[in-house]
Amino acid sequence: MTRLRSVGFFAPSGYVTAPDIIDRAAAFFAQRNWEVRRTESVGSRDGRFAGPDALRRADLLRVANDETLDVALCVRGGYGMTRLLEGIDFAAIAERADRGTAPLFVGYSDFTAFHLAYLARAGGIGFQGPGAADFARAGAGDADAQFTVEQFFATVTQTRTELAFPTPAADLDVRGRLWGGNLTMVCNLLGTPYFPSVRGGILFLEDVNEAAYRIERMLLQLHHSGVLQRQKAILLGDFSPLPVMPNDNGYDLDGAIAALRVRCATPIVRGLPFGHGARRATLPVGGRARCVVRAGVARLECSHYPHRP
Repeated sequence: MTRLRSVGFFAPSGYVTAPDIIDRAAAFFAQRNWEVRRTESVGSRDGRFAGPDALRRADLLRVANDETLDVALCVRGGYGMTRLLEGIDFAAIAERADRGTAPLFVGYSDFTAFHLAYLARAGGIGFQGPGAADFARAGAGDADAQFTVEQFFATVTQTRTELAFPTPAADLDVRGRLWGGNLTMVCNLLGTPYFPSVRGGILFLEDVNEAAYRIERMLLQLHHSGVLQRQKAILLGDFSPLPVMPNDNGYDLDGAIAALRVRCATPIVRGLPFGHGARRATLPVGGRARCVVRAGVARLECSHYPHRP
């Protein structure tokens, strides 16, 4: 395995609730002879946040400006990234990325806000991928976490990657720009300058702790706004745990997706191993992708994204 040289930990959203996870994640990298650097926000707390907005933004910009970092790892999600967007010069980060002097930004959940803003404002490509807890569990021998981490390395160290997964979707073969992330965050940015205008893309979505009716409502919001109709395919990842509401009466995620299918002709592919579950693929937000479905198996090929060989 090709090893990266250095990783910077930062926390732009919620505070770290279990410091031992950070220590174990750092140990995972250190055992592989990587230099691990932690920003102040990783150990800070201000209400529900990992320090005040100014500190968290400064830490994000610090790792963005560090030309010696290979990866900038958002250690956890929560809430708070959208507070920081107005103070980030995405174009400057993208210019450094073009020169190979900006790190690869990796994170998911609330960090979706950064990825989408980076793509919308500067055409920058980040990676929806593992957090600190995944590396900590992989170091302890967890099989699902090891899949997550191995897929991360396979993606960021190569010029292209392929992921296969079972799906009930019909046969399909589409190409387009890959983009998306957490469904709630995607909807929250809709109508703002930080929402990418992607036509003919492949949109992937996931969420956690959202009832089926809320998922349907957000999907229909994207449909009614015209976003879904402009895509070549919609890839749905993990939405568990899915709270059951007292008045659902059998209505579930299948019902929510069925309601979307009768309204939207864009193909829907379920089963993407991505989300808040145990297995999480690393996906380049803004990279090129091809999605092929044959006989109940989907293959997602990703390319044209920055990497560290």
